[in-house]
Amino acid sequence: MDAKAFILGCSAIGAGIAMIAGLGPGIGQGFAAGKAAEAVGRQPEARSDIMSTMLVGCAVAETTGIYSLVVAMILLFANPLINYL
Repeated sequence: MDAKAFILGCSAIGAGIAMIAGLGPGIGQGFAAGKAAEAVGRQPEARSDIMSTMLVGCAVAETTGIYSLVVAMILLFANPLINYL
């Protein structure tokens, strides 16, 4: 087996595994938005505070998905492991 093909194949598998991390932010943000909608329904006068807290929380949660996307892109296109051959 060619060593370069093996590294590229393992990198593709690693990129796919890294993108599984994109599920967490999607689930978390959906849950946060649902709870924020419930909170606004109970206390409409606190809408601005609830929305700003939810948006900050969603921005923090989204960083996990962005990091996994960056790792996947590096493994697929920059692939630093090829230099070790």
